[in-house]
Amino acid sequence: MITGELKNKIDALWDIFASGGLVNPLDVIEQITYLMFIHDLDATDNTKAKECEMLGIPHKSIFAGDVQISGHKVDGGMLKWSNFKDLPASQMYSVVQELVFPFIKNLHADKDSAYSKYMDDAIFKLPTPLVLDKVVSSLDNIYELMKNSSDVDVRGDVYEYLLNKIAQSGLNGQFRTPRHIIKMMVAMMQPKPVDVICDPACGTSGFLVSAGEYLKENHKDEIFFNKEKKDHYMNSMFYGYDMDRTMLRIGAMNMMTHGIDSPFIKYRDSLSDQNTDREKYSLILANPPFKGSLDVDIVSADLLKTCKTKKTELLFLALFIRMLKVGGRCACIVPDGVLFGSSTAHKAIRKEIIENNRLEAVVSMPSGVFKPYAGVSTAILIFTKTGHGGTDKVWFYDMKADGYSLDDKRTTVSENDIPDIIERFHNLDKEATRSKTEQSFFVDKQEIVANDYDLSINKYKEIEYIPVEYPSTTEIMADLHELEMEIAKDLAELEVLING
Repeated sequence: MITGELKNKIDALWDIFASGGLVNPLDVIEQITYLMFIHDLDATDNTKAKECEMLGIPHKSIFAGDVQISGHKVDGGMLKWSNFKDLPASQMYSVVQELVFPFIKNLHADKDSAYSKYMDDAIFKLPTPLVLDKVVSSLDNIYELMKNSSDVDVRGDVYEYLLNKIAQSGLNGQFRTPRHIIKMMVAMMQPKPVDVICDPACGTSGFLVSAGEYLKENHKDEIFFNKEKKDHYMNSMFYGYDMDRTMLRIGAMNMMTHGIDSPFIKYRDSLSDQNTDREKYSLILANPPFKGSLDVDIVSADLLKTCKTKKTELLFLALFIRMLKVGGRCACIVPDGVLFGSSTAHKAIRKEIIENNRLEAVVSMPSGVFKPYAGVSTAILIFTKTGHGGTDKVWFYDMKADGYSLDDKRTTVSENDIPDIIERFHNLDKEATRSKTEQSFFVDKQEIVANDYDLSINKYKEIEYIPVEYPSTTEIMADLHELEMEIAKDLAELEVLING
């Protein structure tokens, strides 16, 4: 969570764009993303040069020698952030607009890659040299504060805070999944180096980035010292789809900034016939939009066979089942209505997951998790595609705290169930003896079926009533009379004192 001086610096950076006439949050985040990417290219290139020097191996800098831009050769060194940032404002503006920006647009050799595809129509929108100069100086200050921060993931926090500005705008119904919730879901699913991971409603690729970071932290040697697995990680592990080109562009750059060379990030209406994916992915991580109803005519016909509805949250669940390989796993966020809705479609999709696949867990989250952007109550569903059932009992967890206050301010608090959720989920054998009065417990499939496949935790959670013994009415009346006599005595004494 970004606070204090760093938060003030980012807010001030945002104000610079506003004063220059750029007020659309999507435009602002897009331009900041480009500039952060340019800064990071320089920093990454310097780091690789030092590493290669230590290992005694040659390093080919992307800035080395002459670089071909728009039919002209220019000195690659001019394109480095550390060099152009000290130029006079007007000269820096020319270099960035005419040289650096075309350079990053054509940086990726693979013209079919997500990066190239969504950079093709990218536009440099900073209006004046003065605005660029202020933005570059402001970003330098922000990077300096990040470098001196004790927070190990401050870079991610800064980017998260910037992306939250999109949510604050309320544009396109966007609101982002909090990063700590994403990280919890990824930690619960424990991605493997052989996984093929998809988010069919990827937005800025938060789930894919977090899955990539988890793999780097937990399987670094296995992936990066194995040519085949490294190639899979860089080029064929991550898939994301969305219907907003700006979000896709930010998502592709977000992935590249986090070291994933060629994620498959593509424009697609996942619920339509455009999406032909079937039994392709081993892991789906998603928070699909809950935007109400769709036109049935544009929805893929086979999804409607599973779940005849216009509601996107139900159709996405049917989609996840279709897209997963047999044995593939899914962790997704759903609005609470999915858990207990009484319509035919609600019951049909719950029955499909429970009877024909293996539902493993339902984590109920408090409504404040998505504040201040939305107050919707949500839950996480975790299931495995089997195609032939397998649900025996379902693990429920009642999350009461996520480490932040549940009001609009979302300030840091000590109460946090997330470590407990991850620990218990990975040790479910120890949960068998827990009663339904506790924070987590198992519910047998038969009981769920008997309740119309209702998955709301309150349906099964038992409240433990502690009997309290109260005095009899006779005793209470005796006590009242005694008090009344004491009061009368005290009043009489007071009256004597007053009358002298």
